[in-house]
Amino acid sequence: MGGAGPGPGRGAAARGASSPAGLGSRWPGHPSPPAAAMVDERKDGSYGTPQKYDPAFRGPIYNRGCTDIICCVFLFLAIVGYVAVGIIAWTHGDPRKVIYPTDSRGQFCGQKGTKNENKPFLFYFNIVKCASPLVLLEFQCPTPQICVEKCPSRYLTYLNAHASEDFEYYKQYCLPGFQKNKGVAEVLRDGDCPAVLIPSKPFAQRCFPAVHAHKGILMVGNETTYEDGLGSRKNITELVEGAKKASGILEARQLAMRIFEDYTVSWYWIIIGLIIAMVLSLLFIILLRFLAGIMVWVMIVMVILVLGYGILHCYMEYARLRGEAGSDVSLVDLGFQTDFRVYLHLRQTWVAFMIILSIVEVIIILLLIFLRKRILIAIALIKEASRAVGYVMCSLLYPLVTFFLLCLCIAYWASTAIFLSTSNEAVYKIFNETSCPVAGKTCNPETFPSSNESRLCPGAHCQFAFYGGESTYHRALLGLQIFNVFMFFWLANFVLALGQVTLAGAFASYYWAMNKPDDLPAFPLFSAFGRALRYHTGSLAFGSLLLAIVQVIRVILEYLDQRLKAAENKFAKFLMSCLKCCFWCLEKFIKFLNRNAYIMIAIYGTNFCTSARNAFFLLMRNIIRVAVLDKVTDFLFLLGKLLIVGSVGILAFFFFTHRIRIVQDTAPSLNYYWVPVVTVVIGSYLIAHGFFSVYGMCVDTLFLCFCCS
Repeated sequence: MGGAGPGPGRGAAARGASSPAGLGSRWPGHPSPPAAAMVDERKDGSYGTPQKYDPAFRGPIYNRGCTDIICCVFLFLAIVGYVAVGIIAWTHGDPRKVIYPTDSRGQFCGQKGTKNENKPFLFYFNIVKCASPLVLLEFQCPTPQICVEKCPSRYLTYLNAHASEDFEYYKQYCLPGFQKNKGVAEVLRDGDCPAVLIPSKPFAQRCFPAVHAHKGILMVGNETTYEDGLGSRKNITELVEGAKKASGILEARQLAMRIFEDYTVSWYWIIIGLIIAMVLSLLFIILLRFLAGIMVWVMIVMVILVLGYGILHCYMEYARLRGEAGSDVSLVDLGFQTDFRVYLHLRQTWVAFMIILSIVEVIIILLLIFLRKRILIAIALIKEASRAVGYVMCSLLYPLVTFFLLCLCIAYWASTAIFLSTSNEAVYKIFNETSCPVAGKTCNPETFPSSNESRLCPGAHCQFAFYGGESTYHRALLGLQIFNVFMFFWLANFVLALGQVTLAGAFASYYWAMNKPDDLPAFPLFSAFGRALRYHTGSLAFGSLLLAIVQVIRVILEYLDQRLKAAENKFAKFLMSCLKCCFWCLEKFIKFLNRNAYIMIAIYGTNFCTSARNAFFLLMRNIIRVAVLDKVTDFLFLLGKLLIVGSVGILAFFFFTHRIRIVQDTAPSLNYYWVPVVTVVIGSYLIAHGFFSVYGMCVDTLFLCFCCS
């Protein structure tokens, strides 16, 4: 074939139309594939030499041995360690901390069966301290917190209240069990009571200062400053900064709760939408099996029409908002809002959507114009892939296995992350104004008065220090979170790799079969799955490990980039951008190389490094074929996914916005209609991607086998 030299599939040329090795005879109107697709392989030796002809070769080798055993052992040990981390996290963590407020002693506020059952609100002694960077690291404010029946409604300082009738009111905001047997200085020093009470309002069961703006000036009550209870006055902006940091995460939680409410009333319809996407995907694949050429052109036209309708709808919304109050506010001036419905009332939002869709439409049309001849070649390859899928129909169901395994990985990762993040405890330390041998050591506030430490330092007190923990486990929490992310990437990539090797083995069996279906295994998909797990778990672990390392590095770079955004060092920002770009390209290259290496593993049973090298050299010797056939088919499959996602997405949009009159009363009332719409769109894409990935893997496998032969 095209001067490929002797190879294992040279004898396949005699198979004629009965075998896909005779791909040339299947191109309509061509005795062989067009010249653009059949340029001779490079023979200068710079990318290796083709494999020697083996007349006895009949496809995937059955007598093979285990590969990359060391990586298999490492994967097993890593999984054992991952399970151990999960067990430890579940032992120490409490996911209720994510939802419910807890005081400084770890007791939940307002929960039935606890001493704080009638105290649903959390009160911060000094909310200004919530502006500390510790809030971002520990997700907690480094100040004592107690559960209260209601938030403060009066402005009082302890200096003024301790000797007046207001003390009984003030006392409810002191530590539980507080008795008035200390001087003012001692009480404030020991942190038994807050230095000042500020009128507050509850938000997400937390008390926040009731700050309001009057003529652009921030005020609490009628004041622009407040007394801090220690004899000085401070600006209201300090309160605002503390409240912002404390409420930032809480607003996200509030948003999450509203989204959760939307899911509880719309999950049934979301499932129906996903079922529709599954039916459309399956119907499209079945039609592609028998009407590949027609379906591809119908798909192209429909994608253009769907995008055109999207552009028209955006323009209609833009025109409808003309003259409405507040619709001309810019996105920059509005800033970030947790209620995303606000953005849909801005004309600028619809202009942005219209521009994005127009750019996508123009790009697709230009690509279709310049690739029209190559699309004909790709259609022929898709027809051949359709025949292969027809012989291995159960391959269409394999994405369900991958989806199930990925759901297990995601569920384990998410639950472990939540338990790890809720493992922090309130840490108390010994403080003393004078020299003390036990100062700085951890203590228990309940037993400290009768402890040896209190006798060694009579003036010392046990005071809240921070949230975290000083055990080996608590010091290792950050490392455990990183390990959790790393293992998620490794296992998720392993699941995807297993699917790719399984499908490649099944379709390679089809390609090399002399007489179909007689020469095909009874269950080609299950045979390939068994070979992959029995012989090549180590190779799959090796390839997925390389990809996981790069992905973790990218996550770390994203984290560092967020930390550097406020910096003024332009060189650091430039260097970070370069690193992010390089590792993005590296990830894409590794994914491409792994995919083709897995195909070689499925066929020849070689280890990962050998398979990756042979696949890379083979592709480089056929680089023009790669560009002409492989990537054009990927583009066509992308259009198919966009068609299914766009169709289901538009249907979901009209349904959840009550614009379909027949089912107008059936659609649920939602906080954010975009929640189920986005969920359906993402789910539809994943479903369509699952079905089309089978075709994509089939095309890639046949293409690589074709290059070999």
